[in-house]
Amino acid sequence: MNFNEKYNGYLNEFNEILNEFCSGLDCSPQILADSMRYSLLSGGKRIRPVLMFAVGDLLGVRTDKLKNFALALELIHTYSLIHDDLPEMDDDDFRRGKPSNHRVFGTGNAVLAGDGLLNTAYSILIKECRKGAEYVSAAEFICDYAGVYGMIGGQSADLLHEGDGNYSEETLNFIYENKTAKLLTTAVVVPDIIGGGKYFSELKTFGSDLGYLFQLTDDILDVEGNFHNLGKSTGKDKKAGKYTAVSLYGLDACKLRADVCAERCGTIIEGINGDGEFLINLVNYVRNRKN
Repeated sequence: MNFNEKYNGYLNEFNEILNEFCSGLDCSPQILADSMRYSLLSGGKRIRPVLMFAVGDLLGVRTDKLKNFALALELIHTYSLIHDDLPEMDDDDFRRGKPSNHRVFGTGNAVLAGDGLLNTAYSILIKECRKGAEYVSAAEFICDYAGVYGMIGGQSADLLHEGDGNYSEETLNFIYENKTAKLLTTAVVVPDIIGGGKYFSELKTFGSDLGYLFQLTDDILDVEGNFHNLGKSTGKDKKAGKYTAVSLYGLDACKLRADVCAERCGTIIEGINGDGEFLINLVNYVRNRKN
């Protein structure tokens, strides 16, 4: 089975879980359910659930033990995208080639849709905690990395330093690590926690490096990409004075850093017992992605 076939296999498996969740979403008023479904079902790479299932396969952890963590993680990621597109944040009218949530449902309803997704994700994680100590640890890891010591802290720093004239590598690394890398890290560490924690340090480093790589390629695509491939506006980072690797290092040096980061990721996977071919190919996919 080639990379695309295996990726689509994981993707289809998760989409079945997501579709089942959306079918059972019957909260009132109807606009709340509609706005939550709109962003959840608007497509996307679903790289976090795919990563979680792939690492589970590498470690011998069954998907049925991971599916609710994968669902909660995708709900958290989707809420962050809804809020990220708001006029008060990145002010983007498009996401995945479609009008952003706030353009369809209004800013207030978009905020509530994001809040609803986040709170529902936490409800799912709390229910998982009933299954044992390792499930508690996995849920706690996601909550910590999605919160003020992770993604939210990174988003706050991103806003705070928007328009800074002088770029600092320390500040850039803080934003990259927290805004992007930590949520990706949960996808690869949770299967290891559920499976006993044998490769916790290695996978934590892998997740951090992969998240850094993902943000590097995001910055590159904001310069070289186009709306047709990305499904969102390009060139906005420079206009807004965002902290990016391209701004700090330049485009060519940014590409070199991405290559080095991808190589580090591959080396970590090669050191883990099991068939890591798909994950190594996934790293290359992230490095060379066009959307």
